Amino acid sequence: MQTTSGPPTLPLRLDRTADAPLATQLATGIRRLVGAGTLRRGTRLPASRALAVELGVSRAVVTQAYEQLVAEGWLDASHGSGTFVAGTATARPPS
Repeated sequence: MQTTSGPPTLPLRLDRTADAPLATQLATGIRRLVGAGTLRRGTRLPASRALAVELGVSRAVVTQAYEQLVAEGWLDASHGSGTFVAGTATARPPS
């Protein structure tokens, strides 16, 4: 039986006055949450549209951050199934 409560919201804040792009800030924040154990392997992340609304950014910002983290091995994503934490064992630090 599925619950109606969606994935947890992420305890992140983005700084619009910072030099770093918003997508970079978001990706860094997610990496930190995974590294700290706040987001554990298999945790489903919010949908890009929902997170964009929550953070007050465009969906493109969230999509770019998620795509970067998938490329680095931090997240697993499947179209239509969601985005999940892959676990730190497979994550590679950014080069």
